[in-house]
Amino acid sequence: MLGNFTYHNPTKLYFGEDSLKYLRDELGNYGKNVLLVYGGGSIRKNGLYDEIIAVLKECGKNVTEVPGVMPNPTSDKLIEGVAVARGCKADFILAVGGGSVCDYSKAVSVSVNCNDDPWEKYFIRFEEPDCEIIPVGCVLTMAGTGSEMNGGSVITNHEKKLKIGHVFGDDVMPKFSILNPRYTMTLPKYQMCAGIYDIFNHICEQYFSGEDDNTSDYISEGLMRSLIHSSRIAVKDPQDYEARSNIMWTATWALNTLVSRGKTTDWMVHMLGQAVGAYTDATHGMTLAAVSLPYYRYIMPYGIKKFARFAAEVWGISRDGRSDEQLAEEGLSAMEGWMKEIGLVTDLKTLGATEDMIDGIADATLILDGGYKVLDRDEIVKILKASMG
Repeated sequence: MLGNFTYHNPTKLYFGEDSLKYLRDELGNYGKNVLLVYGGGSIRKNGLYDEIIAVLKECGKNVTEVPGVMPNPTSDKLIEGVAVARGCKADFILAVGGGSVCDYSKAVSVSVNCNDDPWEKYFIRFEEPDCEIIPVGCVLTMAGTGSEMNGGSVITNHEKKLKIGHVFGDDVMPKFSILNPRYTMTLPKYQMCAGIYDIFNHICEQYFSGEDDNTSDYISEGLMRSLIHSSRIAVKDPQDYEARSNIMWTATWALNTLVSRGKTTDWMVHMLGQAVGAYTDATHGMTLAAVSLPYYRYIMPYGIKKFARFAAEVWGISRDGRSDEQLAEEGLSAMEGWMKEIGLVTDLKTLGATEDMIDGIADATLILDGGYKVLDRDEIVKILKASMG
């Protein structure tokens, strides 16, 4: 049965090779003081920085920069960004980069006028902002997180060894996002593949949960098939525009809240992967890849019909002569083959995890109850050990 839900997504998207031209129009809707947020400097090398600065100057904006946002943005970096935003009296935040930059910008947007400790308020108590929120716009350079069209923000606290995400409400979602697939083509292949798996797992987290056989499931299956097809092309030719554009578009639809409608959603792969990331600082998509197969094989008996459907509808495995158990296992084997084919890491040791980290990672893993099986700590430890390879 399809559950009851509300759906609203206020983010405006501009997609395609000429999408940056719409930045001028959007900037006219906001004040003069712009906080420009970006990552490690790749946008300077590929010329995008100069293009955006030119547009900001043409629009008469006062620009203050927060460069150096890391792939796993930290609570310390958040404090820095809040101080800079307050100092320049930012009216608007323009995030130029991948999902981490978008996530970070949203965290800054709700923290500048917050009278509480943002880490405690938003990432420990999971409260909503009760202060003025600085609007955010995004120019996306990496496909994966879906942060360009959702309220999600993930921050790492190294001191506490925690990596936690908060999904904020509609008011925190980007006001607009500019998606030019060409901007994703300068990424290293490793990062491209990590992003591909992040997309895939976003869909899985919503698909393997709750009420089955609803419209969301059919949409999810189509998105997964599209992603698998395009990923194989992109791995062979990262400059293939059609493949990269389809990956980028799938990333947005994978996590703009559409396919979660009517579903309880799971998110335990993300809880496991984020806990690993807090200890290793490894690339997010790769931490998900490393824990996924042990997790799904562990919970498969509790959602066997859905895993069998996954095998048939996503991987094209025939039901003839196969039990649901056989079909489900073959589906996960097909998924494993694809993961290795596109170059994903499938064990935690490769990402720098060690056996003596397992207890700490288990303690840092938030336990959610939306999937087919609610785990206890001992089960989390078992899955983590199986993920070590």
